[in-house]
Amino acid sequence: MPLMDRQVCIPPELPELLKQFTKAAIRTQPQDLIQWGAEYFEAISRGEIPPVRERSERVISSNWTELTPELLKILHSRVGGRLIIHADELAQMWKVLNLPTDLFNSVMNVGRFTEEIEWLKFLALACSSLGVTIAKTLKIICEVLSSDHGGGPPRIPFSTFQFLYTYIAEVDGEISASHVSRMLNYIEHEVIGPDGLIKVNDFTQNPRVRLE
Repeated sequence: MPLMDRQVCIPPELPELLKQFTKAAIRTQPQDLIQWGAEYFEAISRGEIPPVRERSERVISSNWTELTPELLKILHSRVGGRLIIHADELAQMWKVLNLPTDLFNSVMNVGRFTEEIEWLKFLALACSSLGVTIAKTLKIICEVLSSDHGGGPPRIPFSTFQFLYTYIAEVDGEISASHVSRMLNYIEHEVIGPDGLIKVNDFTQNPRVRLE
């Protein structure tokens, strides 16, 4: 029987396994994703704990500048409002700021970015390396994207928040789409004012908003 005519059986546990792998890759940020992935699945097959590093265990080299929200804000300003940026150009901007090369490669791999990168998605994944929780990650994103300089809480358009929260939740893989939809619906109709902006306090200090 030709290979194309054979029925391919996908194990029912595969989607969940891939979700866990993606989340582990974001946390660990391996320099060589393929090698680390092989070690990860080999450990899983043996029933052992896979080589996953918690976000709080970031490796910092003395030759690198540690990634911070301030540096991401500088990077965002240099992107200059573009939605799409070429990988080579972004890699050069990253290098000029002396940021860790392995972190850049990890974000590229986890986001499955190619030559043309959706900047906001790349930024969201870069912020996730600093945020222990999704709420913390979104707080950092608001700080980076906000153009407010009046000393108040950072604000961004709700439409941008909606896009980023949905994307981060999808990559995280442990938050149901129905939960994301409920939170966004509540925020849009009960929290957001006529200006269409969402403040950090709206999702960090409101007990009815649980983004995790």
